Amino acid sequence: MAKLILLDRDGVINIDSPDSIRSVADWFPIPGSLEAIAQLKHAGRLVGICSNQSGIGKGLFDARDLLGIETRLNDDLRALGSSIDFFCYCPHHPDAGCECRKPRPGMLNEAMHALNATAPETCFVGDSRRDIEAALAAGCEPVLVLTGNGQQTRAELDCPGLRVFQDLAAFAAQEVASQ
Repeated sequence: MAKLILLDRDGVINIDSPDSIRSVADWFPIPGSLEAIAQLKHAGRLVGICSNQSGIGKGLFDARDLLGIETRLNDDLRALGSSIDFFCYCPHHPDAGCECRKPRPGMLNEAMHALNATAPETCFVGDSRRDIEAALAAGCEPVLVLTGNGQQTRAELDCPGLRVFQDLAAFAAQEVASQ
């Protein structure tokens, strides 16, 4: 049982797009994902989001657009009696060489520090190879969901012991049942 659940955003919480999620108008939650976050929160877990958002660095959208999506997500979660404890985004261009862009562990380390959690009590749920690699680099448990890029990622990965779930709702159900 993890104390802190960190989530990638695009492909895990919301439907991803090859053109980037640029505004609130592009943001659509994956069915059951918001309820899954609420279920985790109601079970006493801390929940954070760590997401690469290189569209900012590429000039496709700006921080105001990202804040609008974050506000919409929080508003939708508030309607379920829930919230996100911590948001962390890497706004840099993929070529910037920053320490925060996944697969580097910078964002995950920042979230664990901010929420007073250790790596052994943290898991990171993602849908891509870089998510799994970031979790391993941070020392926390990687979890793969098959939404977003998850099906393709599962076919490409050789990661013995990796927990894999159909979606965030299936992960949350098992995580809460294991307490």
